[in-house]
Amino acid sequence: MTSSDDLEARLLDLGEFLDVPSPPPAEVARAVRARLEVPAPEAPAVTDGRGALRRGWGALRAGGRARRRAVVAAVAILVALLLGATPAGRAAVVEILRFAGVELRIGDPGPLPSWAPQPLPGERRVTLEQAGRQVAFPITVPTALGEPAEVRVGDGGRVVSLLWPGLRLDEYDGGLLPVYRKELGPPWPLETRVGDVEAQWIPAHHGLTYLPRGGGETEARPRAAGPTLIWRRGQVGLRLEGPEDIGRALEIARSVR
Repeated sequence: MTSSDDLEARLLDLGEFLDVPSPPPAEVARAVRARLEVPAPEAPAVTDGRGALRRGWGALRAGGRARRRAVVAAVAILVALLLGATPAGRAAVVEILRFAGVELRIGDPGPLPSWAPQPLPGERRVTLEQAGRQVAFPITVPTALGEPAEVRVGDGGRVVSLLWPGLRLDEYDGGLLPVYRKELGPPWPLETRVGDVEAQWIPAHHGLTYLPRGGGETEARPRAAGPTLIWRRGQVGLRLEGPEDIGRALEIARSVR
């Protein structure tokens, strides 16, 4: 028989592997309430004989388990209600999507960060030809925009940024490790396509944080970013920031050569 202390310890261990559910807290609460409305089995009356005694004892154990489940469910309802009632709780209900080297945290991001754009680690201005020699991936340029007004390489060649007035195209290794983090609220990201490649359109201003190659994430300062289109060419991630509508963003992205 499992003791209550052992049960508590197992629940705490299980909590280390649980992620916050994406459904709204109100839906979680309704689902748990529905489970609670199922009555726990009552223990049958014990008469005489060993068989009846065993049946009675088994029913008592089942009733104990049902009560424990009810306690856990009640705690889940309380947590769900608290999550929905407080700003900190709503911010904790976040769906995390990793796409093309960008971590999208979709939930309640709070106010936009006030930090001005910061240069990437070791960022410096270079020519397009110099940038091609300093990175390990092919650099592409959208023909719809022509030659960039400025080219920058940052974080030891991890990111190349092409800049035009009001527009920025970041190119980087879009593999397993995220390069950027975006804190997103409504209106939600829209799934679209650049040719036959999946893309994500972020229509609203949002918080953007660069995640350095060697860590140091806690020192990274978020900044406010404009509407952005994210997609991938092979293993290269591309982040086009600045177009005010999806039509213009897709026109630029489709012209990348």
